Amino acid sequence: MSTTLEQYLQQTELAAPLPESEAQSLASALGSVSGLTVYPASLTATQNTLFFLGRQGTTKRLGIVSASDVLSRNFQGEAQAVTVAGQSLTLTLCETSAANAAALRAILPFLVARPLGLKKSAGCGDRLGLATPGHLRAIRHSTMAPIVAQQSIRENARTGRTPQEVMDDATWGVLQEGWRDGFGADADHLKTTADVDSCVAAGFTFYTIDPSEHVDNEANTAPVAVLREKLTALPWADLATDWADTQTRLGKTIDLETFKLTISEEELLRAVAKYGRVVVHTVKMYRHLEQAMGARPFELEMSVDESETVTTLAEHVYIANELKRLGVQWVSLAPRYIGDFEKGVDYIGDLAEFEKSFAQHLAVAQTYGPYKLSLHSGSDKFSIYPIASRVAGELVHLKTAGTSYLEALRAIGQVNPPLFRAIAQFACERYPIDRATYHVSAEVEKMPALAALSDEQLTSLLDDFHAREILHVTFGSVLHHPEFRAPFFAALRENEEIYYGVLETHFGKHFAPFGEAAKASGD
Repeated sequence: MSTTLEQYLQQTELAAPLPESEAQSLASALGSVSGLTVYPASLTATQNTLFFLGRQGTTKRLGIVSASDVLSRNFQGEAQAVTVAGQSLTLTLCETSAANAAALRAILPFLVARPLGLKKSAGCGDRLGLATPGHLRAIRHSTMAPIVAQQSIRENARTGRTPQEVMDDATWGVLQEGWRDGFGADADHLKTTADVDSCVAAGFTFYTIDPSEHVDNEANTAPVAVLREKLTALPWADLATDWADTQTRLGKTIDLETFKLTISEEELLRAVAKYGRVVVHTVKMYRHLEQAMGARPFELEMSVDESETVTTLAEHVYIANELKRLGVQWVSLAPRYIGDFEKGVDYIGDLAEFEKSFAQHLAVAQTYGPYKLSLHSGSDKFSIYPIASRVAGELVHLKTAGTSYLEALRAIGQVNPPLFRAIAQFACERYPIDRATYHVSAEVEKMPALAALSDEQLTSLLDDFHAREILHVTFGSVLHHPEFRAPFFAALRENEEIYYGVLETHFGKHFAPFGEAAKASGD
């Protein structure tokens, strides 16, 4: 171990991770002098300095070890002289603060979010700031590229977090697990330029524009005469075109390589009336983002999945053609697919029809991109994962969020059944209010009776359709409740390995249909 430490401190460039046995031995030695339980995977050496993450009780600390304090001066912490394996060194212990996270990202490039390109990917939303290690453990067994900092502005408001806190929590999770293969950071469902600015400042690299408020859902069934009135009212100057030009370009047969799509005048009228303002808003957001990011690379996703009506192929062609014509570059797009993508439960609809429609949407994505098709509200849609993987290959992005909160409840149910029971009862009371902004169909009356369940049976609620949705959409109310918040987080922090374990198992089920790492490598 003495030799390992000496060699590590001689590294001027980023050193390779240590073999597991050596990492555990060094972590034990560092734990003896720091008073922390050190995470072996976090050991990282560069510029003659060793960094690690450890915990004391439920509090985590960053440790910095070196023969001098040159690098540690960039951090806010307390330095002390220590002897490790016979070497006289300086140990600096630091809080896991925003300032220290920023200082660490400036030194360790693998902690900086980056664009992922067209590689198939998974967004792992973490509403609690505790889930990244579990997500990454599942990712290691998959062929997916991870986005581990992902939260919408709506979720930030409900959890009381900021974009910077989301990024920093992901930073510490990546360090803890020693993940060096790159990750993305998704500023999810952005609706205003102010939203964009706060996420740019925090270092996000993947921006999901949500123009759903600009979708004219009435155009889906409006008479042709009404559609023409709607077209007259569109901001054509912002679209840099007019109806006649649009009809010339798109009112014809479009070659989508695997098949040809003929767009009738009425279909085009509906597409333009329904999504014209969506295009305008997306372009404005993209141009603002370009200016805000400057020379920094970023990726754009455009999402209309939360609109009320299904996105037809003609509408998808219209959106893609116009965004491309207006200079927007994007890496993924989330249409409103056929069927129902309700929160936290499997796909509701005809799987054969979904596969046919998904393949046609993919043809549009390949023709006008290529770009990935994004599956929003993608948590627990186990029946469609094999279809999406088979049809899209690499051109797919899976977005999850609330399922990590549900798995937190599963962990709490195992370690603190009375707390789980109280949360479930409260969720039933709050559901009629909290369901308003979600696409769900659960009914409290159809949920299993809490009083009839023993403590050992409580987590079975997470396997029930109605209970699962009720627990899912009430997360904000639970996390803001003064009786629940402190014990909720305490239970997870005190039993983090249990939480990581249920996350790894659950997300493993999500990722396996898209390819497993061992199989991909031929092992």
